[in-house]
Amino acid sequence: MVLAAMLLPFLASAQMDAETPKGRFLRPTTRIGEIIEYELSYRHEPGLNVIFPDSTATYAPFEYVGKKYQPTRTRQGISLDRTVYQLRTFSLDSVQRLQLPVTILRGRDTLLVPSTVANVTLKRAVPQLADGATPTLRQNTVLLPVKPAFNYPYWLAGATLLLLVLGGAALVFGRRWRQRYQLYKVRKNHVYFLAQYARHVERFTLSRSLTNMERAITLWKNYLTNLENNTISSLTTREIVAHYQNDADVRLALRLADRVIYGNQFSEDDTETDLAFDLLRSFAERRFELVRQRLEN
Repeated sequence: MVLAAMLLPFLASAQMDAETPKGRFLRPTTRIGEIIEYELSYRHEPGLNVIFPDSTATYAPFEYVGKKYQPTRTRQGISLDRTVYQLRTFSLDSVQRLQLPVTILRGRDTLLVPSTVANVTLKRAVPQLADGATPTLRQNTVLLPVKPAFNYPYWLAGATLLLLVLGGAALVFGRRWRQRYQLYKVRKNHVYFLAQYARHVERFTLSRSLTNMERAITLWKNYLTNLENNTISSLTTREIVAHYQNDADVRLALRLADRVIYGNQFSEDDTETDLAFDLLRSFAERRFELVRQRLEN
């Protein structure tokens, strides 16, 4: 009696270890290419290390699509592992079978335990013909609409060719185009300067306001700054005269303008102020001609 009681746990353990994994299809029938679910479950003792097949296993005659597994559940001293596999078949056998092994790890040893054999019946869409019989073909010559496909290779080749042509044109004519564009901007800015300058001079003549004269001088400085890319807009009268190599027209015009603006010395007539305005406009036109000739050559 004592010996039998001592052997009972080992016998129970051996019985649980010997239990066969259960494999079954969740549907009795399937079609070619249709996904069918196959369930593999195994009840075992809690301390057993069990590994179920993964995507690298052999599922012939089926193909592996995916799987869904559940965590191990242990109740009343028995653990349950369960996995549902998504499979599909392209075999034409009427009845197809599948038997997957479960791997059990015992230290350094590995034990493969095959599951029960599961069967599924292939449901044919076309009735099976007798040997040597030819199926009846059904003719259908109605054209189906086909959506035009975008021809990427030709468009890419065309875009590449266009970029090459534009790049070559830029290399050959780029400098000339830049010169023409610069010349266009210089002419446009010069016309704008002459119109604004004439407006300030006219306002000064009518109002004798120093503000209008200062605006005309400031416009002249800013125009030459942009035209020649220099900094005379921030220079004093002496520095501007030195910058233009002591030009007689610039020296006289700025001296007359400073005497009126800073010395508030108006003459009886407008001869001196008119002369200052004329000299500044004439000098700006001469500098414009130098820049224009440089761009055209």
